[in-house]
Amino acid sequence: RDILKELDGTDNIRVVLHEKNQGKGAAVRTGFGEAKGDVFLIQDADLEYDPRDYPAILKPIEEGIADVVYGSRFLGAPRRSTMFWHMIANKLLTLATNILYNNILTDMETGYKVFRKEVIADIPLHAKRFEFEPEFTAKILKRGVRIFEVPISFNPRDYDEGKKIGMSDAFEAIWALLKYRFVD
Repeated sequence: RDILKELDGTDNIRVVLHEKNQGKGAAVRTGFGEAKGDVFLIQDADLEYDPRDYPAILKPIEEGIADVVYGSRFLGAPRRSTMFWHMIANKLLTLATNILYNNILTDMETGYKVFRKEVIADIPLHAKRFEFEPEFTAKILKRGVRIFEVPISFNPRDYDEGKKIGMSDAFEAIWALLKYRFVD
């Protein structure tokens, strides 16, 4: 927070902070409301995703072949070995997404998403925590938005390094996928 406060106002950077941590979904929704650009890029602050991948994930938007780009940790880019059960949970959640929404994503739970502002302009988002990923994915898939996936490098943290997502978040994700399949 201290580093961000120092950057506020420099090089077109505007920092918006919540008084206390309200969760990823709340932070992202606040960011959407404050952002001024035409293309939004979600970058988690923990740097598990490498900012050097920006050109690759922006390219399908720039070329006009996608409205949303997901950076996939499972398409062959370099990555640090991850926790086995996290990978299994991710694969199962992605499989559930593909079954429920008739799609072929490889990494629904990725936190690296890029999209045009108008994609979310009329989409009501309610997520407060990590259920943002399945809510966003479910709602854009139901609208037939063009999604493109690109490989991204991945350097995951362990719990002793501050990782916060847990098993209860997987159940929240399943609930969100099911709920938004039938409700908007």
